[in-house]
Amino acid sequence: MTTRSEDTSTLDEIPGTRPPFDVAVIGDNTIDRFVDEPALGDLVGGNALNVAVQLSMMGLRVRYYGSVGDDADAEIIRQAIALRGLDLAGVRTERGSTALTCIRRRDDGDRYFESESFGVTAHYAPDEREIAEIAAARWVHVGMLPDAATVRDRLRAVNPGVVLSQDCSVTPGYDDLTVAFMSAGEDEQEAASVTAAALAAGVTTAVATLGSLGALGRDAHGATRVEGRKVDVVDTTGAGDSFMAGYIAAVLEGAALAEALEAGTRRGGFTCQYVGGWPQLAGDVEVFG
Repeated sequence: MTTRSEDTSTLDEIPGTRPPFDVAVIGDNTIDRFVDEPALGDLVGGNALNVAVQLSMMGLRVRYYGSVGDDADAEIIRQAIALRGLDLAGVRTERGSTALTCIRRRDDGDRYFESESFGVTAHYAPDEREIAEIAAARWVHVGMLPDAATVRDRLRAVNPGVVLSQDCSVTPGYDDLTVAFMSAGEDEQEAASVTAAALAAGVTTAVATLGSLGALGRDAHGATRVEGRKVDVVDTTGAGDSFMAGYIAAVLEGAALAEALEAGTRRGGFTCQYVGGWPQLAGDVEVFG
């Protein structure tokens, strides 16, 4: 299988071909409802949307592609996206319900999902016009996405050199990927196993997060391990998504594997210090931006 390069500089070096945005992010969004804490209100999240917002917070030009329903929750999603400076051109309204995730937090800040209803995101796919836009980005990241393999094939058909990453913990498959992100809990043996398997499947770089223990990355030069960072944990929602955003931003700035893993770990720790996948409560926005 062909190895996919992480070199993102080619288009920028050709006059008149600078991509319209740095990163295109495709996939899910959701209302995050903390069921034991109604005072928080409904927050907004989703694997893909969290990554998009975090990248935007770091100053990158980002467009998010996904769908919302034709219900009241859709407006909450749209307003949250707009407040973070992302345009809404990639957000499609479809007949049906907006996704809803019911979350509970343990005493140590770790969260678990009580229930998930994927709504219209369960059958979302970009159309041909959107595929052409997405394929022109310097980097494309796939979150939770049905039939992601077909979307990856379509992107490669438009731009064979597109840099593609995917959250393989929520969307399976390695074909056509440049970077595969995975979660191994805090199991170092699992991290070693899944990253080796991804590389054997043709991925250029495989990355497994290890929760508070840090992360493991693997490429053709071998494995690289970075330690976690100690922070005062408020909520772990979106920490893995923020790790991916930090990693992507670092690589786009020219970072090598170890530096990118460190950047991802820092960003994941940053997110653990407030509620939700990005700062949305007034006090969190004041402190964390």
